[in-house]
Amino acid sequence: RFVPDAFGEPGARLYATGDRVRWRADGELEFLGRMDQQVKIRGFRIEPGEVEAALTSLPGVREAVVAVREDAPGEKRLVAYVAGEASSAAELRAHLSARLPDYMVPSAFVLLDSLPLTPNGKVDRRALPAPEQGSDTEYVAPRTATEEVLAGIWAEVLGVERVGVEENFFELGGHSLLATQVVSRARQAFGVEVPLRALFEAPTVAELSSCVEALRGSGTVLAPPIERVPRTASLPLSFAQQRLWVVDRLEPGSAAYNMPYALRLKGVPDVAALQASIGELARRHETLRTTFAERDGVPVQVIHPSALVELPMVDLRALPAGAREREAERLAGLESLRPFDLARGPLLRSTLLRLVDDDHVLCFNMHHVVSDGWSMDVLVREVSALYGAFSRGEPSPLPELPVQYADYAVWQRNWLTGEVLNEQIGYWRTRLDSAPPLLEIPTDRPRIVGQSAYAASHRFTLPAGLSQSLRELSRREGATLFMTLLTTWQALLARYSGQDNVVVGTPIAGRNRRETEGLIGFFVNLLALRADLGGDPTWAGLLGRVREETLGAYDHQELPFERLVDELAVERSLTHAPVFQATFALNRSDARDPRLELGALKLEPFAVPTGAAKFDLDLSMEDAGEALGGALVYREALFDAGTMARMAGHLEVLLEVMAAGAERRISELSLLRDAERAQLLAGSRAEAVSRSTACLHELFSAQAERTPEAPAVTDGRETLTYAELERRANRLSHHLRTLGVGPEIRVAICLERGVEMLVGVLGVLKAGGAYVPLDPAYPAERLAYTLADSGAALLLTRAALRDALPGFNGEVVCVDEVARDADGLVESGVGAGNTAYVIYTSGSTGTPKGVVVEHASLTSTLLGTRDTFGFRAGEVMPVLASYAFDIWAFEVFAPLLSGGEVRLVAQETVRDVERLVEELTTVDAVHAVPALMREAVQRVQAGPGTLPRMRRVFVGGDAIPPDLLEQMQAAFPAA
Repeated sequence: RFVPDAFGEPGARLYATGDRVRWRADGELEFLGRMDQQVKIRGFRIEPGEVEAALTSLPGVREAVVAVREDAPGEKRLVAYVAGEASSAAELRAHLSARLPDYMVPSAFVLLDSLPLTPNGKVDRRALPAPEQGSDTEYVAPRTATEEVLAGIWAEVLGVERVGVEENFFELGGHSLLATQVVSRARQAFGVEVPLRALFEAPTVAELSSCVEALRGSGTVLAPPIERVPRTASLPLSFAQQRLWVVDRLEPGSAAYNMPYALRLKGVPDVAALQASIGELARRHETLRTTFAERDGVPVQVIHPSALVELPMVDLRALPAGAREREAERLAGLESLRPFDLARGPLLRSTLLRLVDDDHVLCFNMHHVVSDGWSMDVLVREVSALYGAFSRGEPSPLPELPVQYADYAVWQRNWLTGEVLNEQIGYWRTRLDSAPPLLEIPTDRPRIVGQSAYAASHRFTLPAGLSQSLRELSRREGATLFMTLLTTWQALLARYSGQDNVVVGTPIAGRNRRETEGLIGFFVNLLALRADLGGDPTWAGLLGRVREETLGAYDHQELPFERLVDELAVERSLTHAPVFQATFALNRSDARDPRLELGALKLEPFAVPTGAAKFDLDLSMEDAGEALGGALVYREALFDAGTMARMAGHLEVLLEVMAAGAERRISELSLLRDAERAQLLAGSRAEAVSRSTACLHELFSAQAERTPEAPAVTDGRETLTYAELERRANRLSHHLRTLGVGPEIRVAICLERGVEMLVGVLGVLKAGGAYVPLDPAYPAERLAYTLADSGAALLLTRAALRDALPGFNGEVVCVDEVARDADGLVESGVGAGNTAYVIYTSGSTGTPKGVVVEHASLTSTLLGTRDTFGFRAGEVMPVLASYAFDIWAFEVFAPLLSGGEVRLVAQETVRDVERLVEELTTVDAVHAVPALMREAVQRVQAGPGTLPRMRRVFVGGDAIPPDLLEQMQAAFPAA
């Protein structure tokens, strides 16, 4: 609530939080509790009085009290105590679920004859009895040995006292990660391989028991247990480790696989105990003492003996208060990017930053080859337990580990062979057959080799109401929240890319064996989840497809992603990751875990700056409270921050659409809110762009009539006036018409930079055809592919080039052998909606793609640029681009439609900056990419200093750095 601000301006208000605090001597505020009864459970703020009011409004309820209990350490839950004639806890829950959000419905109900009172007549909260553990389903005890063992497994994993055989695993708080732990314990207990899918389809103990019994009688093959192996021979790497070892050899010093983690320590630490704790952690986990060597061309693990682990301390107390925090963030960021040497180690580093005596930041950094996200939890949990014991002078309370990561690597290599391997590979081959190799979402900058992998992130929070609606939708549709969020993410990517099939990667813990749960190591695997949006499904239908895809992937998670890439023979690219380029993860904050502390020290997360990006887009959602949070991590070299902010907004729109009606079809989705749509419509009405109805060759002919004797084009050897260029193009068009060229007939042109090339382009257009440019400098394979893929009926070239070109089944026409008799205009019959040319992309997937450009699109663009930039008759502009690129049409025809002159500059001149600058001294306008422009400007500065004749300078293809813009303004003062 808000109250008047007595210290501010008239009308100002203050927010009354309801928190009770006091000022400490050091100037910090210390939280003492609440002024009201508001409580916070699993991140949700709840007013118990509101729940009590809802209860007392129900028939048969005389009195009600709602309290927060913590009967197990760290397990806070809302409990309702009801006195009256209520029939059952299940009935009360049903009534409340219809009136309150799910997070406000108590997890337990206790029915009493009357509420206990104090002597003064108030409710005696201390006398309220502890509720029985479990759900509201009437407790049914296990009836068989299998049910008894399964009920015990569920109770252990879910952290409850007992589980009845009719209680639903997911209603008790279960999710995919906990389901994996149930499966691993069931494997150990019953000696059968229980599919993860079974728990989703049989979510009660009774149903799962029947599934286990059937599996025990089926003779299914069970993977052998992980056992300790001798350390006498060379130890292999796991499949995942081997891939990272190869990546490190290709990109030594890369920080892409660093795993930084930092904690803030509130209190005065025992540094010796902390250092000893980290040392004991390294002794317990061999992987933290492992380096990687190469023997006979094969990488092997080298496990080193235990040694003293260093904990360097950086003292920041001498800095001003504000500077300490900034310096701590800077140092944590530097440490997160510091490279590892896999051959020399160590692969675990820790540093302690001292801000003040009772405020420190503990920085950890591990290489992914020996760690993963689960490992970080193991690290913090074990260091916490060890520090508490060592600071009291006690020995380690942790039991020895039965196996180590090296044992797992040997087990994985031995088990994942033969029939097991073939079955896994067969599944993934089927699922990913014909999947698109690249998610073709528009990027703000093109993909190039050697592009920076630096990552940036956009964080957002979904409204609490929407978050709750998504949870409820997941339950109604028999899916998990992960599946619901993944469905929406894939639908958004499909809309952005225009693809009906979208493959998204998701990490899976890979800890589906109980022996691995307590180990630090690289177990995480990546699953490639393919969504098929074909057939215009409803949201519910698409969610069902994603559910099946996810469960199938869970059942085949043993195949390492690295092995999958090899088996699929995916074509590698230096510009994007194989199989998928976008990922999704849902992280959960489990309120049942006790609060981690280092003795008397309190631990808080300390943010470490985002490092390197492994994928183009990585959506990570956090289920940690009332509202779902998210972080969209992206390659800064590909995307702008504004683009990612809009993408996150579009994701929220789709989530709202999905939550509002799962029966709506995907085709009905809109990414725009009403305000955005109105803004776009208003803008389009205010600035409507007319679509040209003229064709390019018609516009040129009109210009040739206006300025027939003006020079139109020169290539250094030959110069043509507008009338001469028009006449030669007309002659060629007559000849092409006799060969059947007309509307939508494609003619490939393979000519060097020169006057004949421009004659060829205009001649094809005048005949009514569409030209397909082929650069003679391109490899023969690409030329052959373009000829075949474009469906060209004719090939226009020169006699000297004919023999060097790849085979072609159509008609070959040599421009230097065409008769020069007829030169009048041809009635082409072509219109603005016909194809003008087909341009081929550079082929980011390894295969070029043809793009069809209509006359109307081309002429609208050219006329718009001509009018916008005001080209003048007589102005000279060089043509630097290859005519196999779109921009060539701008460089040539923007001047020609204005009465200007174009110079077809030889490729040798473009490559030689000195010669290029000489060329620029005699022209009025130029277009170049930033890299070439920077070289030219630097040469101008080193030579003439300025080019005063240059009036128009165009830079495109990439962002213009601010310093280059300043240099251009100095070099071209008249522009």
